[in-house]
Amino acid sequence: MIKKQYLFVFAFAFFSCNQRKESEANTDFLYFDVKGYFAKEITHLQQLKPLVKKSVSINGATESKALVIKDWNKELAVFVDADINKTSWKGSFVASKNDSQENYTSSSKRIPVKKIVIEKQGNNIKKVEIFISNKNLLYTSNDTLTYYPDSLYLIKKQQKIRLLSSKKYSISGKIK
Repeated sequence: MIKKQYLFVFAFAFFSCNQRKESEANTDFLYFDVKGYFAKEITHLQQLKPLVKKSVSINGATESKALVIKDWNKELAVFVDADINKTSWKGSFVASKNDSQENYTSSSKRIPVKKIVIEKQGNNIKKVEIFISNKNLLYTSNDTLTYYPDSLYLIKKQQKIRLLSSKKYSISGKIK
């Protein structure tokens, strides 16, 4: 009899848990869908397989190469990671919009994405610019990510590690 009661309580507890499907977890976006936008761009670029003139610069020393990017997911991951529609960040951004531009700004110290600027022409996105800042006792880093659809992506990073000299990195990809 006691085993049946335990079984009943266990079954009741199991079925009363509110389980949401992953696909239903974040369907209403409060802000611009950075993750979704770049997922579409990645798919488009994977199919297009464009030639890219890629330049990498570290503290002024630059190296350039023309190549076909095999994994656009990896190449644009830093843009995808700047998604501001995370549940824990809800209400942390101030949005301002007009016909040609959308701005999303946060002054929260716990959120690294500080600002996103989307420039539009009609319904077409002409530019996405993302500003990221991380600061703690050991280091400070400031990143600027710029993306022009079917044209150029640019990643600039300034990093200062305590007791070491600062470093500047940049990666640019001109899509041909």
